[in-house]
Amino acid sequence: MPTNDLQLSLPESLASKVRQRLGAFREQDVVRRIWDRDPSVWSKADEDRWLGWLTLPMQPVDALAPAVKFANEIKAEGTSDVVLLGMGGSSLAPEVIRSIVGRAEGYPALHMIDSTDPAQILSVERAIDFRRTIFLVASKSGTTLEVNILKQHFFHRAVEKLGQVEAGRRFVLTTDPGSKLEQVARNEGFRAIFSGIPSVGGRYSALSNFGLVPAALLGADPLLLLDRAREMAERCALPGHDNPGLELGVVLGELALAGRDKPTLLAPQTVASFGGWLEQLVAESLGKQGKGIIPIEGEVPGPAEVYGADRVFIHVRYGAAPDSAIDASAERLERAGHPVVHIDWRDRYALGAEFFRWEFATAVAGAVLGVNPFDQPDVEAAKIVTRRLAAEYEQTGHLSDDEPPLREQDVTALLDQLHDGDYFALLAFIDMNDSHRQALEAIRGIVRDRRKVATTVGFGPRYLHSTGQAHKGGPSSGVFLVITCDDPQDVPVPGQRYSFGTIKRLQARGDFEVLASRGRRALRVHLKDVEAGLRELRRIVQASA
Repeated sequence: MPTNDLQLSLPESLASKVRQRLGAFREQDVVRRIWDRDPSVWSKADEDRWLGWLTLPMQPVDALAPAVKFANEIKAEGTSDVVLLGMGGSSLAPEVIRSIVGRAEGYPALHMIDSTDPAQILSVERAIDFRRTIFLVASKSGTTLEVNILKQHFFHRAVEKLGQVEAGRRFVLTTDPGSKLEQVARNEGFRAIFSGIPSVGGRYSALSNFGLVPAALLGADPLLLLDRAREMAERCALPGHDNPGLELGVVLGELALAGRDKPTLLAPQTVASFGGWLEQLVAESLGKQGKGIIPIEGEVPGPAEVYGADRVFIHVRYGAAPDSAIDASAERLERAGHPVVHIDWRDRYALGAEFFRWEFATAVAGAVLGVNPFDQPDVEAAKIVTRRLAAEYEQTGHLSDDEPPLREQDVTALLDQLHDGDYFALLAFIDMNDSHRQALEAIRGIVRDRRKVATTVGFGPRYLHSTGQAHKGGPSSGVFLVITCDDPQDVPVPGQRYSFGTIKRLQARGDFEVLASRGRRALRVHLKDVEAGLRELRRIVQASA
């Protein structure tokens, strides 16, 4: 029995393009060449160095023994919480595993911090008891700014509360061998270090220690996740028909070339969080050189008439808990002539198979589009500007007064720049709580329904390591509203002049500066009071959209 099923409902004009590309790829032996790590499948750059994820599902069982042993140790000690400090693939895969697979009884709760927002940091700190908490620091390179300063903050607080030796026992690390952070961890007496794999990029690392260590700490079964992934990997090695990764990748790539470059996820609430991981994988891998695919997750399904000819719908059917409303939406869209890809999950551990299916499909789509799916050149651009601004602040201690207010005429002018085939992105450097998310989702819904364009919501700085690549390097179809805010309570960064609130503002400014330099249609607004500001923004959008 196949691990997951894939069915396509495509108009004949698109189906014929997919058939032609599949035939060409079979003649060119693309599947074998991918598995042989042949960089000529893509741009003949260094793609062969980044294909270690292909064999992750086949790793030996004993490779996970240290993580499982550690998980059982901290459970036996009565650990109540694990706080993961990470960014991008280091946090998004664990977040999806927590949401979909869940936590077993008696195992600690898993909290994710992939933000420099002071309110978000403080909310987690207030919710935990340092004496019963393990901090999992996750950084592939060991040089990620956000992870390093989060580690500095929580380690400093742990030393204050517990002393140096016990603080070290509360911290563990996942990183590539030999990283700078590994040496810091050894010097500070971290309790355990789990190794990454240098040939596996961050967004392809869900089935490595970056995803499986948190899974073990939750009491999930990492071996079962790998087993499902292995079944999918075996199917994705097939040269001909019934290769679900090849088929999905060709569909994504060919439909993007035909103008349907916004795959939109329709999924039951049980597995909808998968979209957050999927968004990063697809956008960061494929949005470059002016090309790309803009994944849309989190939109509330609407009637067929609010969707343009730039959409393809990814309809997830979850066998353990079918969602009649989602299924009915997919059926309506199919009847209206929109292309729909149906994917069946048999249970929650199908997540392991889906991690691999989409990684393989993304690699294939990169071959169709002619881009390297394993680099992220435009992510670095915003980092460079942020580092420059941070260095200036460290020297002067001064933050320039550059906080544009929310004005109706500015927002109206921005919305008036939306055209068919565009997408509207809300990029909010605010606390990522339920209230703020609901407010932003309501605003995006108004824009989608009135302007009939795709919409996304990203919280900064996490989106910088995800969709930020496509915003700056992908097609120039984005219209961006960057939102910053005052921080009622800031948090200092130990050993630095800047605070978390300062870094957050500098990251927003850095990203906006790069968007502007690339000629993107963008507006930045600053809210003195977040709740009141979001209410006012909704009123403006309601009146202007």
